Amino acid sequence: MPFRGILPSADPSRVVPPPYDLRFVRWYGCINSERRHKHTDPNLSSENEPVRRISQPVNIHHMEPTARSIARTYSDRVYPDPWEKVEDYQRVQAYAAEHPNSGRTAVGNALELPPSRVRGWLNGGQPDPVRGIQTASANGWIEPDCDMAGALVELLAHVLAGGSINETFVPAISTGRRVDHATIEAAFAAVGVETYQRHADSDGRATELYPTTDASVLGRCLVAMGAPHGVKTGLDAVPAVVWESPESIRRQFVETYVAHRGVHFETKATTRIQEERPASYLKDLHDLIGGCVEGNVSRGDRALTISADAARELGLS
Repeated sequence: MPFRGILPSADPSRVVPPPYDLRFVRWYGCINSERRHKHTDPNLSSENEPVRRISQPVNIHHMEPTARSIARTYSDRVYPDPWEKVEDYQRVQAYAAEHPNSGRTAVGNALELPPSRVRGWLNGGQPDPVRGIQTASANGWIEPDCDMAGALVELLAHVLAGGSINETFVPAISTGRRVDHATIEAAFAAVGVETYQRHADSDGRATELYPTTDASVLGRCLVAMGAPHGVKTGLDAVPAVVWESPESIRRQFVETYVAHRGVHFETKATTRIQEERPASYLKDLHDLIGGCVEGNVSRGDRALTISADAARELGLS
């Protein structure tokens, strides 16, 4: 669904945010679809169907990315909160539409904004956060449908486990033993972008893939979803959007994460994930993985050990 902007109220000095709670309806639809297809026995009634286990309840206020959270990945010299700049821009557009003969001074006075700021917005200029929101909306990254929501969460797993987002918000993901070029390319393609690669001929650096188009906006969306911007070691929890996802999406997140981070042993089928992150993150990751498999997952001071049975459940080899 395209971003609808800010709906003007009767009082042009105020704005009303769009109905983002529609995101909850979409997630609820994903969950119901998952339940409907989980069992194929026509004799099994809905009353007898096992209820899936949700680690945390769905909370519509944390469903990301939203227009507001994307806007707040920007910085501004005038607005401490860049979302307020988006709101002011929409107020100017709404007022100008209702008063087409008003100039920058009249619009600025009516909305208590400097005419110098209003002038650019009346002449086709847009704040950076507005352009970013429009780009994200055009790609389906705001209020995503079920497929896009799952693709974004899977891409988040790739970034957290085997990638990074640099200072200009460009995401890049490295290939590995279990995660090859085609897998990463497909993950980016699922959110609608093609990729370049770098370091393919370097002996000392892993091959990385990054988007060819709208790279920084995609990176901002991932940051809004909980990905670190820059250094990753400070992350202290698995992002809330992962917990709030339907079971099948959480499982895909886990499979992707473990494929990147799980150490391969030649002589045994168990795998180990070493993390240089706070203990709270390791506990979160343990709970997440353990909730997706029947096999044993144990936690130490700095690492998780995934049993052979659990590793096989996750498709590791």
